[in-house]
Amino acid sequence: MILLMIALFGLCIPNGLFVYYLATEFSQWNDIFANHLALAFITDAFMVTILGSYYFAVRPIGQVKWHWFFLLSLIGGLGFSLPLYWWLNQIYFRHD
Repeated sequence: MILLMIALFGLCIPNGLFVYYLATEFSQWNDIFANHLALAFITDAFMVTILGSYYFAVRPIGQVKWHWFFLLSLIGGLGFSLPLYWWLNQIYFRHD
């Protein structure tokens, strides 16, 4: 349950702020590419997403495949995707 709460927080707060500021602060694509600090953070997050996807492909933590982690990361960022992917692999295929 705690993993779902962390995933929800990651989707709503950090990712919600990112989407809000992306929609309200930038009027053109050039404005986004001119912000070098933002580009550095986006590049860093994308590199970690690729590295995490590779790790989960080579060493799966459950039955949910690595491409779901990648898709969840694109939808809601790492603060959302990692706890939700972990929860899915722990709970979704539980045989109680």
